[in-house]
Amino acid sequence: MTDHPIFPKPRPDAADKTRKRDRKRPEAISEAIKDYIAQKRLRPGSRLPQEAELISLLGASKGTVREALKSLETQGLIATRTGPGGGAFIDSVPEQRAVELLGNYFFFKDLSIRDIYELRILLEPEMVAACIGRMDEADFVRLEEKMTWYARQPATIEEAHRQRIKELEFHLVLVEICPNPLLAFVCRFMIDLLMNLTVCKKIYDQPNTELREVGRSYQLRLIEALQNGDGETVRAVTYQHMCAAQRLMEEQEAVVERRFLRVGSNDLPPDQPLSPELQALSSIITKH
Repeated sequence: MTDHPIFPKPRPDAADKTRKRDRKRPEAISEAIKDYIAQKRLRPGSRLPQEAELISLLGASKGTVREALKSLETQGLIATRTGPGGGAFIDSVPEQRAVELLGNYFFFKDLSIRDIYELRILLEPEMVAACIGRMDEADFVRLEEKMTWYARQPATIEEAHRQRIKELEFHLVLVEICPNPLLAFVCRFMIDLLMNLTVCKKIYDQPNTELREVGRSYQLRLIEALQNGDGETVRAVTYQHMCAAQRLMEEQEAVVERRFLRVGSNDLPPDQPLSPELQALSSIITKH
């Protein structure tokens, strides 16, 4: 019986080396399965070989194969189903899940507003320009609908925060249209950071007329340039928009930091109550 082209059995003369690699065998098998998926051009919903067949093809134990499949499932590349018709099936990683995982990587990296905007300034003009010729009337209506949320001065802190999120969602509409999946994903990730970083949330809770009005002015100009199919103007306006947003956000960041340093808050505003879960964790941390 000839070896499977993707899953070759170990040679007898390689037995000693194989034993030394036992701890890494699940990883090697998961990588081989990835290669198999790519070689066969399998798509989400396609079924992998059954577990018994994988064990036979790979010359591996049931536990090793299951560990490899579990690793792929954790990565979001496969989904397992039990019962009749069950097995391991190719799955796709949802974009939001990928964004969350990447966000976890940066959790302890102390990202700053400057870090994010330095990259937005470089990439967002190209991302938006890539949308030219790909937008229909419905897309422009979506952009204009987002802008209605921040057409007037906010009446409450909650409304100020909501307006800022809607302004960022304006850019998410363009991310969805961008034909370059890598460029779109990176831009989407940066917008997600701006929505969720603690310092940004604090900024959004402080009404800022200039930030709202300047952003809205650039977006109106951007819509006009997109409608005209003017790539040079689209890039220029987006670049200017990002530079202005960075300046205003960093200015507001300094104000917020001074405010919370004065009141002695570690992270949350003094008028924002701790959740019961955070109170419990804070108690544990204090005890130790």
